[in-house]
Amino acid sequence: MSYIEKTMKSEKVYEGKMLNLRIDTVELPDKKYSKREIVEHPGAVCIVPITDKNEIYLVNQYRKAIDKEILELPAGKIEIGEEPKDCAIRELKEETGLEADDYEYMLEFYTSPGFCNEKMYLFIARDLEEGEATPDTDEYIDVKKIPIEKLIHMIEIGEICDSKTIIGIQMVERLLKTKSE
Repeated sequence: MSYIEKTMKSEKVYEGKMLNLRIDTVELPDKKYSKREIVEHPGAVCIVPITDKNEIYLVNQYRKAIDKEILELPAGKIEIGEEPKDCAIRELKEETGLEADDYEYMLEFYTSPGFCNEKMYLFIARDLEEGEATPDTDEYIDVKKIPIEKLIHMIEIGEICDSKTIIGIQMVERLLKTKSE
């Protein structure tokens, strides 16, 4: 049986700088109708900047949606016409001041497919060189460098609660374990 929902009507109710909101009327598999609130997002990247000593750079910043500061991997929105790797290079430099000689694409995933179409592309950045960060004028960021073993513990005890950061750290930990075997 197919569980596809057929869009009968789509109405854009908000257009913003970072996202749009639309309400779709859909026909369900049982021929009934329902409404779906959909957040449209252009996509984003997340970068795991890792040193040769297996330390990862993260950013600490306040997030209004959850009303607290959290520790996250550097990340950012893909601009119109921008390739994910180019966005990763730009965002890493802006948020941390880091430049990398090696970017490796890892995977892509949907952040919240129940209501949002945002797709995130995950990269590992290696062979890092420190420089001056140039965050957006409305971004206040502290950069931290933490050993991966400590980060795994921080995930386990709930100190790191951001999904993209958890995915990125665990993917890199798995990669490191595979390479050491």
